Amino acid sequence: MNGPEIDVEVAPELRLFVAHGRRRGSTAVVTDGSSTLGHVVESLGIPLTEAGTLLVDGRTVPVSHVPGPGEHVEVRAVERPQRVPGAPLRFLLDVHLGTLARRLRLLGVDAAYESEDIGDPALAALSARERRVLLSRDRGLLRRREIWAGAYVYSDRPKEQVRDVLGRFTPVLAPWTRCTACNGRLAEADKETVRAHLERGTQATYDVFARCTACGRVYWRGAHHAHLEAVVADAVREFGEPGGGSPAG
Repeated sequence: MNGPEIDVEVAPELRLFVAHGRRRGSTAVVTDGSSTLGHVVESLGIPLTEAGTLLVDGRTVPVSHVPGPGEHVEVRAVERPQRVPGAPLRFLLDVHLGTLARRLRLLGVDAAYESEDIGDPALAALSARERRVLLSRDRGLLRRREIWAGAYVYSDRPKEQVRDVLGRFTPVLAPWTRCTACNGRLAEADKETVRAHLERGTQATYDVFARCTACGRVYWRGAHHAHLEAVVADAVREFGEPGGGSPAG
């Protein structure tokens, strides 16, 4: 670029996206004189899904603002909790976030997930078609204009990923109400109706069951239930009372 020079200051939370030389205080950026501030922010490496209020010389401006010479720009992080208007809060996760998807479903959060890589264009189109917040650690994917809404997942550790998503979007929790395999709804199931799907040891040991209304998978309080209960308890303790549901896992 060879145009007006502006001064850009990036919020601490967003500095992981920019080059090391821009991570302390404000730095000079030369623009082309015609690109929008949104384009400039993205050119620095910051997905617009993560940029909150944009200030120019102390006043709020839209992403369509075209920076002028000498302007001081502040790029703030998205305000948390973040409100997503216009649709029930639902998520779509990319192929690399399978564990996060299962944990969100365990908590009763609507979390669609593609176990195979269907490609960025298809994911973005699905986000738009079903009006889902696309969760990803792929900055390039989050830059696609056709996505309905998106968010960068900051950690690569599932436990921290859950805290990140719940803290940012504060979805209503309804543990034990969704199938962790397909995201369908669970319903109580009589033991006799699911007996054919159970091993003999399970038939003899357990009496409380749930079944997915979408894929038919059967759930009970098996050997891993204590671990799952701990995941649920941690989430509920930190992010509020659940919206309902009875345990089966």
